[in-house]
Amino acid sequence: MAATPKAAEALSARLARLPARPEGGFSRPARAAALERLQEMGLPQRRDEYWRFSDPASLIAPEPPPALLYDTRDETLAFDGMDRVTLVFTDGVFDAEASDRPEAAGVTVARLAEADQADLHWAQGLYGQREAAGQSPVPRPLAALNTAVAGDGLLIHVTDKAEKPIHLVYRHRSETSDVFLHHCVKVDAGAEVTVLESGPAGARFNTVMEVDVAVEGAFHHVRLQGRDHSVRGVTHCFARVGEKAAFKSFTLSANGAFTRNECVLDIVGDEAVVHVAGAALGDGNDGDFLHDDTVFITHGAERCESRQVFKKVLKHGASGVFQGKILVKPGAQKTDGYQISQALLLDDASQFLAKPELEIYADDVKCSHGSTTGAIDETALFYLRSRGVPKDRAISMLVLSFMADAVEEIEDEALRIEVTDRLEGWLARHHG
Repeated sequence: MAATPKAAEALSARLARLPARPEGGFSRPARAAALERLQEMGLPQRRDEYWRFSDPASLIAPEPPPALLYDTRDETLAFDGMDRVTLVFTDGVFDAEASDRPEAAGVTVARLAEADQADLHWAQGLYGQREAAGQSPVPRPLAALNTAVAGDGLLIHVTDKAEKPIHLVYRHRSETSDVFLHHCVKVDAGAEVTVLESGPAGARFNTVMEVDVAVEGAFHHVRLQGRDHSVRGVTHCFARVGEKAAFKSFTLSANGAFTRNECVLDIVGDEAVVHVAGAALGDGNDGDFLHDDTVFITHGAERCESRQVFKKVLKHGASGVFQGKILVKPGAQKTDGYQISQALLLDDASQFLAKPELEIYADDVKCSHGSTTGAIDETALFYLRSRGVPKDRAISMLVLSFMADAVEEIEDEALRIEVTDRLEGWLARHHG
C-alpha cells in the first residue's frame, strides 16, 4: 500500500532534519531496503489502525519536543546490587569511559558505529532482517526508520552461557536529543544471556533490538523506563525463537510523557517458550502520561507456549493502551497462548484502552485472552484499614498485589526484588 500524501510529507520533513544517514558497510543493503520500505509506508498517522489510541505526532515531528533533565543524583543506580557488565550510552552515543569492559560478560560485543565500517560481520545476517520480517501483516514504519538511520548500538553474540548480565544504561543529557539506537543479539544453540536496560535514552528516542535465539538457547530481558517526566519514545523488539528455546522479557515503566513499547515475536521451533510482561505506573500530576504496549506473537510451530501479562496503574488523567495479538498459523498444533491486560484506575480522570486479538488457524490449541479495567477493591481496602493499616499503605499493598502477576514473570529472584522495590518507591512518592 502506497503512503498517503500526509504520511509521505511527514517522512520527508523528518528525514530532512536528521543528520546525514550512515552509509554503512555490512548494513548498507539492509539500510537501503529499510528506506525503500519506509518510503512506501510513510510515517504513522493517527488514522492508522494500530495508532488510533496513541497519537504519533510527537514521534514523527521534525524536531523533538524539549524534555527537561531530571536530577538523578539521589537515585540509586538501577541493578546496583548485581554483578553485571555496564555499557553506557549518553544521548545515543556509546560512552566508553563510563562503561565496563564488554568482554567481562563472556560474550562478544561490538559497537554498531565501529563494526559497520567493515563490509563483513556476523550481524549482517541479523541487522534489519527481523525488523523487515516484522513489517507484515502490520506495518511498523518507525522501526524501518530506525534501521535506515541508526548510527550506534551494540552487536552482541552469545556462544555459551554469559558469565554476567549485560546492563545497557541510557543517559539523557540534552533537552533536545533525538536518539536512534539499534541493537542485535544473537544467541547460539544452548547459549544463554540476560540483558538489562535502564534510563531515558534521550529527549526523544527510537530504539530497535533484534534477537535471534537458536535451538535450546535462552534470552532474558528486564527493562526499567523512567523517571524523566517529559521524554517521548518508541521501542521495538523483534525476535525469532527456535526449537526448545526461551525468550522472556519484562518492562517496568514509570512516568514519561509518551512511551510506546512494541514487541514482535516469531516462534519458529517446536516446544519454544515466549513470555512478555510489563507493569506501568502513571501519574498525570507529573505531566502528560501515555503508555502503550503493542505486542504481536506468531506461533508457527508445535507445542509452544506464549504469555502476555500486562498491568497498568493510572491516576490523575494518565492514559494506558494495550494492543496484543496471538496469531496461530496452520499446523501449529498444541499451542498454548495466554494473554491478559488489566488496568487499575485510581480516579475517574484516567483511562485504559485495549485491543486484544486472537487469530487461530489450527484446531488443537489452547488460547485465551482477557482485558479488565477497574478501581481499588473497596472491600479489601476496608478490611485492611479496619485492621489498623493506614490508607496510603493499604492502597500500596493492593497495588502491589495487583501488579504481582506481571512481576512474577521475571525468572530471576534478585531482579524480581529490584522491580518490586522500584514499585514500592514510586508508590511512596505518589501517595494521596
